Order: sequence, then structure tokens, then C-alpha cells
Amino acid sequence: MSLRPPRSISTSASAGLNPLEYELASARADVLGRQGRKVETALVRLASWSPENNHKTDRQTLLDEASDAVWALFIQREICGLRNDKDVVSLYQIPGEVLARLGAARK
Repeated sequence: MSLRPPRSISTSASAGLNPLEYELASARADVLGRQGRKVETALVRLASWSPENNHKTDRQTLLDEASDAVWALFIQREICGLRNDKDVVSLYQIPGEVLARLGAARK
């Protein structure tokens, strides 16, 4: 009579992620989530800007912040192997003026 370990702790490749891969996947998901929240915050600030309400904040600064946040999200997604950004643009409803500034160097 032979005993085999339960499938849930089997060491075969089909058993799923090993602990290191699981931790890396968890870290990637966490970073993508945090960066997505930064994009949401930056886009909300940009959308809510009006000359009457925001005397201290320049709209160009908000555009720069939003484009930096979106650019960082796109880079992080590429690092994770996610190459198609069309779904992100539609999900976050990223304006064209923000997309036009992606990766632009500022003086």
C-alpha cells in the first residue's frame, strides 16, 4: 500500500503557484491596485478643477500629475506582462489631453 500526498500540497507543476510565485503575484497585484487608485485620484482632481474653485492649483500641474500617474500605471502593467492599455483607458476614462502628455519631459 502506498500513500500519496493530498493534491492541495502536491509538488507537481500543475498544482498551482509555489509560495514564491504566489508572493510575487500578490505584490504585483498590490502595486497595480495602488497605482490604479493614484490614477483615479489624479483624474478626479483634474476633472473637478475650475478656475473659480482652485486659485492655488494650476490646471497644467494637475494635467502633469495625471499623466505621470497614468504613465506609471502603464509601465507597471508592462512589467506585469499586460501589454494592452486600451482597456485601462476605457476603464478609467482617461482624457485625450492626459494621454497626449504620457512620457513627456517637463522643464
